[in-house]
Amino acid sequence: MLEQPMKNFFMFLSQNKAMNTAAKRWGLQFGAAQVVAGQTIDSAVERVMELNAQGLTCTLDHLGEFASTKEEALEAAECCLQTLDAIEAAGANCNLSLKMTQLGLDISEDFCIDNMRRIVSRAKQYNNFVRIDMEDYSHCQQTLTILAELRKEYDNVGTVIQAYLHRSLEDIKALQGIPLRLVKGAYKESPEVAYQEKAKIDENYFSLIKLHLLSGSYTAVATHDHHIIEKVKQFVRENNIPKSQFEFQMLYGFRTNLQVELVKQGYTMRVYVPFGNDWFGYFMRRMAERPQNAAFALRGFFSK
Repeated sequence: MLEQPMKNFFMFLSQNKAMNTAAKRWGLQFGAAQVVAGQTIDSAVERVMELNAQGLTCTLDHLGEFASTKEEALEAAECCLQTLDAIEAAGANCNLSLKMTQLGLDISEDFCIDNMRRIVSRAKQYNNFVRIDMEDYSHCQQTLTILAELRKEYDNVGTVIQAYLHRSLEDIKALQGIPLRLVKGAYKESPEVAYQEKAKIDENYFSLIKLHLLSGSYTAVATHDHHIIEKVKQFVRENNIPKSQFEFQMLYGFRTNLQVELVKQGYTMRVYVPFGNDWFGYFMRRMAERPQNAAFALRGFFSK
């Protein structure tokens, strides 16, 4: 009975700018250190190398979104470039994930595209891949438009499709051949644009997975739901889809035993590893997805 109010509460906190500003001063408190791999590039890459040693592949995300000035966006772009350099220098098995609002999307679309070209070009030099995280619904079409523009020049960039959006089935059809991460969705959206019932979201999620796999497109199945994972395993066996065409993805700090078990079974398992001091919005969205994860926060609070 309390789950929905708790979700709404955490989503409210995730968008609270005053709390986010204060959190940057707190450091990784309230359990955040369990799901955020440090505040610096070096600490994040060190953790990636430890995960690689367990057979896990990774993607690094420098946390942050909604840059309000060009200076902030350029600083974020430089961090993305430095992260790619650090991945290459360490020989890490790791991609880059990013949010375009952090790179100036709300300031100027052309300015954001310029930043993206610099980042994707650097990744291309290193034979690496950049994943554009999907943000809230108001940025969905912009994201796909910019992706299409980048794909004219680069084949090492993809994005994320969220199963709770009504439009996602048509988006998947239009994006065949492009590597996609498929997720259920983590933002609070209205019933006009997004399914609200878990059963409907789960049903649509599996439909998207099947459609993208059957098109021959590389598919990243990002979920902690072991029921869906088992259904994917059965589906790929029945349709003779090779393990090289898909991977599972999970968040850093969640279901770590299952992550290692999937590696032992011969599947590619990629861990989404966030880092940085702008961690509050990310952490609150994780709480909203599964309010029982609030135990992380409580343990962190009482350990201070």
